[in-house]
Amino acid sequence: MAELPDTSLTLAQWQAFIKQRTIDRGFQDESVQDEFMLLVEEVGELAKAMRPLNGITYATDSQKLELEHEAADVFWLLTCVCNSLGIDLAEAVRSKEAKNNTRTWK
Repeated sequence: MAELPDTSLTLAQWQAFIKQRTIDRGFQDESVQDEFMLLVEEVGELAKAMRPLNGITYATDSQKLELEHEAADVFWLLTCVCNSLGIDLAEAVRSKEAKNNTRTWK
């Protein structure tokens, strides 16, 4: 069984970890279009898992676990898409935040 990642990984380390796991699992030849379609599917599954929480402040333990797993799937597939496109996700977030800092907010 593969070792679980350290809980203190940086975003860049997560990106590298996911890239390696994708290779280890034989998915390195997936097209970016296929990865993106899977990402959209997982976003839909996250939305479906959130629907029962409408008007509920706190999720039950089982609902919280399902939400966490769906959020993890979204993160994983977003990272796969970024890897396929050669996007350094940490740098993209930094760059976008720098741009956002020039905007006027409420």
